[in-house]
Amino acid sequence: MDDTTPVAIIGAGPAGLAIAACLRQTGQDFVLVEKEQQAAPAWRRHYERVHLHTAKRYSSLPFMPFPKEYPRYVPRDLFAAYLDAYAQRFDLRPRFGETVRAITRRGRSWLVDTTTGTLHASNVVIASGNNAEPLMPGFAGADIFKGRKLHSADYRNAMPFADRPVLIVGMGNTGAEIALDLVEGGARPTISVRGGVHIVPRELLGVPIQMIGMAARLMPQRINDALFPIILDLALGRLEKYGLKRPKQGMLQQISEASRIPTIDIGTVRKIREGAIKVAPDIAEITEQGARFADGGHGEFDAIIFATGFRPGHARLLEPGVQPGRSGVNARASELGLYLIGFHNPVTGLLREISIEAKQIADDIGLRRNRKKAAETLPV
Repeated sequence: MDDTTPVAIIGAGPAGLAIAACLRQTGQDFVLVEKEQQAAPAWRRHYERVHLHTAKRYSSLPFMPFPKEYPRYVPRDLFAAYLDAYAQRFDLRPRFGETVRAITRRGRSWLVDTTTGTLHASNVVIASGNNAEPLMPGFAGADIFKGRKLHSADYRNAMPFADRPVLIVGMGNTGAEIALDLVEGGARPTISVRGGVHIVPRELLGVPIQMIGMAARLMPQRINDALFPIILDLALGRLEKYGLKRPKQGMLQQISEASRIPTIDIGTVRKIREGAIKVAPDIAEITEQGARFADGGHGEFDAIIFATGFRPGHARLLEPGVQPGRSGVNARASELGLYLIGFHNPVTGLLREISIEAKQIADDIGLRRNRKKAAETLPV
């Protein structure tokens, strides 16, 4: 089935829904495709206890705030319900079960090859997200481990691990929260931390850390990176004695240069201080019964959970050399009519950034459409 559309949107997660709503509000047509059978599938697969780490006031999508009765930090199920209501409000009807195989340039337009046909589009918005494909690093000895191995994408709750020693590899937000979930569910978790990690409380003196990050942008990055360690030591204590060291890069420097956001603590640090969650250094090798660490220590575990992140996966859809640049609108994206949304996670929050980008992209697509119409009416 071949179709022609002004805009093809790839992915019906929060970013795809946001740009679709913005286009709908400005009277622009589009086709929204999603490889799964429901909107925001990644969110629905998240482990059960997950909440937004950013405040609901700054995390809603364009034109529709969260309901007043929702808590400040929205849990997974309520967020999924919000996204369903959002799609219904703006009459967003994704074409489910349609996987994009390739996006190729044809003149000044695009061909989007999917499992059900080809879309001819003047503009393409890639909204498939940073978490499209789980990353599983190759550790020496991983094949001989006799326990259970899984990526954090496959973790649901602590029930299967109750009273068992579990190794979590990685202490980003996912690894830290899974460790907390495990210990509260009766498991005995250890987190392997490679290098350093920046940790911030979810709130500082009752103020969401997201809002503090927004205010901090008014000062130069180097000043913030000098001040934050002092403030965080007062808020969380000095964590080096528990095996948690800070990276050499400052926190904001790391966000801007490596797109690595800090770990937002919701209780994991307290459990580490209490000894309920143990911290180990990087893994040297995995053994039959557990893991050997970089400091020579060894631990025995019944399961290893790899909280080792994801990769976007969209680059393989594009022809070599075709890149729209960073997320949002820039000269390259506007020239090509090829946009990324939801791939930039600043200190002010991913969902807030998605809302900003969605409006900018919809406006830019409108300007491209108007320029094209004006060019077509010029006398030859």
